[in-house]
Amino acid sequence: MDKKYKEFLRADILVREFLAVRLRGAYVSEVALERSQKTFRIVIKTSRPGMIIGKSGEGAVKLKNEILKLLGKEKVLLTQELKLDIEEVRSPESNSAIVCQMVAEGLEKRMPFRRVMKQTIEKVMANRDVKGVKIYLGGRLGGADMARSEELKRGRIPLQTFRADIDFSRDKAHMTYGDIGIKVWVYKGDIFNAKLKNQS
Repeated sequence: MDKKYKEFLRADILVREFLAVRLRGAYVSEVALERSQKTFRIVIKTSRPGMIIGKSGEGAVKLKNEILKLLGKEKVLLTQELKLDIEEVRSPESNSAIVCQMVAEGLEKRMPFRRVMKQTIEKVMANRDVKGVKIYLGGRLGGADMARSEELKRGRIPLQTFRADIDFSRDKAHMTYGDIGIKVWVYKGDIFNAKLKNQS
């Protein structure tokens, strides 16, 4: 079991690292890996499924073959059948991982960082599920010689409230003069259990 665990963990890390680079710009919110006795299932949750699937499923087949090639190259023994599922994220603006990628994409296109933050916040707040959003940037903003940090907030972000449904994510924008760190908090209201709901 110990030997298998090590192999599984190594395969998982390789697949995740490969997909993070390969699917950059495809607005992937999550990569879930599921294993059963006979199958190794990779679930990719994205707001741009057409970009990954391609014309009549060619992109998905190509991606699957690339993963198999990578595992073969790294001498990872895959005993199960590999299955690739692509699921669509219905509300990308309320997903912090996708919002992070939106900001990174804008910065990498050399857009002014304040405009990127402002436009992204307006897009996110236009979603009815979102009650508040905060974006934090850190690094050599605007190509400055000295690193600094900036943050922009709209609505409420109650970080001290246990029942607050806050989605947090972090990412990096790779610039010519160094990386810029991005953090995003998205507040979607409070979570009440059924008992509390009935009382109110």
